[in-house]
Amino acid sequence: MPRHASALVHRVSGRGAHAWRIHEQAIAAERRGEDTVILSVGDPDCRSPEAVAAAAKAAIDAGDTHYTPSGGRPQLRAEIARRHEARTGEVVAERNVMITSGAQNALFFAAACLLDPGDRVAVIEPAYVTYPATIEWTGAVIDYVVSPPERGFAFDAAALEAAIRPETRAIVFANPNNPTGGVLTRAELESIADIAVRHDLWIVVDEVYADLVFEGTFVPMASVAAARGRTVTVSSLSKSHAMTGWRMGWMVAPPALIKDALLVAQAMLYGLPGFIQEGALAALTSAADAPAEMTALYRRRRDIMVGELGRVRGLAVLSPQAGMFAMIDVSGTGLDGAGFAEALWAEEKVSVLDGSAFSPTARDFVRLSFAAADERIAEGARRIRRFVERRLAAAA
Repeated sequence: MPRHASALVHRVSGRGAHAWRIHEQAIAAERRGEDTVILSVGDPDCRSPEAVAAAAKAAIDAGDTHYTPSGGRPQLRAEIARRHEARTGEVVAERNVMITSGAQNALFFAAACLLDPGDRVAVIEPAYVTYPATIEWTGAVIDYVVSPPERGFAFDAAALEAAIRPETRAIVFANPNNPTGGVLTRAELESIADIAVRHDLWIVVDEVYADLVFEGTFVPMASVAAARGRTVTVSSLSKSHAMTGWRMGWMVAPPALIKDALLVAQAMLYGLPGFIQEGALAALTSAADAPAEMTALYRRRRDIMVGELGRVRGLAVLSPQAGMFAMIDVSGTGLDGAGFAEALWAEEKVSVLDGSAFSPTARDFVRLSFAAADERIAEGARRIRRFVERRLAAAA
């Protein structure tokens, strides 16, 4: 049999790929009808807005099932540009926007257009589990910028400066952060921009959770004047409008980079379905109030989870400022994140993610999602409490 796996396949296995094993087991168990609580993925349990579904259905009924422009329809690109400019003050237009199959696809396009083998990329940790593979498939090398857990995983500008090398090409990070739910301040963003300018680097920022901030004001990277012209802003409707399965995302970047991304798209994506784009346009116009509703929903669920687990001896919960995840230090149970996730699933059928998938510094943590319904979050918290109390009793 001919060799079937190229070196590229091994590159995209990536650090953190193991984290999904328990989640996949949980999904399979749920399909078998087992009593599981899935707190391992950020897939909202609520439906996409009615206006979105109606627009997509109307488009299908009208025969909107043919090829579309590789970079997306002009009206949708223009609306995203308008929205970006209103938020950031950065003057952009349709030519600055490319429609992609979710934010993950946008990150992949950015890597394809910016990186060559041997380039280096400074990735601010903790980082979402797909980032390593998304970058390393290009042959580039990652230098991780550590955000210490003892400081609540707060960003450290000095650590970023120390990670920059002559071969460094870009800085990559998420704001708000996944998994921690931390939100960077304007001063922190300005320090990132200053480093990027001094070393002539690109900034690739994942702002998928920008619409789900509970406390404080979200500051977009592109609102920092020094970052403009060197920033790729990636986002999507997956979280803000409960549209994960629609695979609708975008990137906003200088026109020259968008032009390059369009060349890659012609060989890879070849345009998102038209009816998806019509649904997306409705999301940004007719369902523009959805993000506020989602924020209120996740703030309530955050409070349920933090309130319940914050009282459990042996656990230390980091209350997130944004998003749909919470990081929990489980070292007080005598287990690390991997051991906790394994044992919790085996004994209580609750799935969570091992924190080490996001950074070795988070090895004593697990990430819990509060994208599930309120009652499932409460049930998951009860099972986790029972699991922890049982372990502490056995160790006494």
